[in-house]
Amino acid sequence: MVVTGASSGIGLAAAIDLACRGDQVVLVGRDPSRLRAAAEEVREASGERPEVFRADFAVLDDVRQVAGQLRAAYDRIDVLAQNAGAIVLQPITTVDGFELSIQANHLAPFLLGNLLADRVRRMVVTASGAHRSGTLDPDDLNAPLRRYRPLSAYGTSKQANILFTAEAARRWPAVDAYCFHPGVVRTRFGNESRVVALGMRLLPLRDPVKGAQTLVWLANQDRSRLNDGGYYFDCRPRRPLPKAADPRLAARLWTASAAAVGITA
Repeated sequence: MVVTGASSGIGLAAAIDLACRGDQVVLVGRDPSRLRAAAEEVREASGERPEVFRADFAVLDDVRQVAGQLRAAYDRIDVLAQNAGAIVLQPITTVDGFELSIQANHLAPFLLGNLLADRVRRMVVTASGAHRSGTLDPDDLNAPLRRYRPLSAYGTSKQANILFTAEAARRWPAVDAYCFHPGVVRTRFGNESRVVALGMRLLPLRDPVKGAQTLVWLANQDRSRLNDGGYYFDCRPRRPLPKAADPRLAARLWTASAAAVGITA
């Protein structure tokens, strides 16, 4: 089971839980030292040291490289947990020319999923109830840069996550695809911003173990009990807002995302 964003927070909590259940876990993260520390935590909890792969989702060439490394290492990936993501506090354009939130949270996972789709049996995407603040326009993925609001940009990327999951379920019949809202989780997201940190302190926060619960459940649940392409919260199906459940918008997003990352739609 491959877990991205596995160095801390929900990703690390999920990796530990999965490893303790006997699953072979692979960690993908951006920072080598934090990856090594996370791998040691998994080893201490489960007795097995996971393999680690480095990739910065702000760089699409990193995504292409790690996809190639994973393909070389594994003929089959039972679960691809697409958990990497961030709230970006100021407008940043990546080396690939995209607003950082939409690239790190959507375009990079979209590219990774497409490059591994023939090896993956199940994909679980960490989305969010923050999709309610999304204003996605597939024809202008860089729109947030013009009037940047961190939570709106984040919400737009989470709206994209839900649409991507549903469209993947339609396009990839051999891959079960699900996404989930983890709740408002105490993670590193707020560490660099007093405003975000204050806002999060005013909300009922979950610890990462609770936030990872639905990810682990979706990774292990029998497919006959799940809705392919579905959105979940607390291990139950939920209905996202209409703007995250529009199949025509999902198809447009897929086409635009494929063009953005340079693959065939």
